[in-house]
Amino acid sequence: MILYPAIDIMGGSAVRLRKGDFAARKVYDEDPLAAARAWAGAGARALHVVDLDGARAGGPVNLEHVRRIAGELDVPVQLGGGLRTLEALEEAFAAGARRAILGTAAFTDPELLEAALERHGAERVLVSVDVRGGRVATAGWTETTSTGAVEAVAGLRERGVQELVFTDVDRDGMLAGPDLGQVREVVRAADGGRVLYSGGIGELADLEAMAGLDEPALAGVIVGKALYERRFTVQQALAVLGD
Repeated sequence: MILYPAIDIMGGSAVRLRKGDFAARKVYDEDPLAAARAWAGAGARALHVVDLDGARAGGPVNLEHVRRIAGELDVPVQLGGGLRTLEALEEAFAAGARRAILGTAAFTDPELLEAALERHGAERVLVSVDVRGGRVATAGWTETTSTGAVEAVAGLRERGVQELVFTDVDRDGMLAGPDLGQVREVVRAADGGRVLYSGGIGELADLEAMAGLDEPALAGVIVGKALYERRFTVQQALAVLGD
């Protein structure tokens, strides 16, 4: 599994939220590039960047930070947050993102998802399935749909999505560990696709438990707060995940 250190950008800084609550943020680095440089320097082979301002605004806001990170570091960046049009996807790729993550738009605009996959390929366009209370959350996690996680993942696979980011918003930033049963259900619903997991990783034992699921489709784990608060190092995580 690949380790993806998370860099969530809000107000120009690298922050972490609790349960997707924009009012419950903590700044960990005033400069997102400095955070990215630290993770890359520690050995991370990929970075997960989220434009939180963009997620709330509905369009990219922090592309200049993405451009700096991608331009100065030889580490692939995947970007999510506010990418809800083909133009926004083009801007993300132009800023240096290797891969782009659709969220809300994948559920509200089927034609956009189809066009994005056709234009850029399923290896570069991912879809984020953010779940709150067992249901898919959209619009920067401010709205909750009636669609369950397993149903959403299965439906996206039928539409040609190969790789998904599954976030348990209720656990995000809480450091309380993942719901392994839910993770297994979602991964198996991907049925031949690949899933990156995010939400609640708080200690090295959580990564060991994820690796212990022995699910080939579980392709990566996104970790934020635990790394910022030095619960474990990048190198320790890489060793556990076999990255």
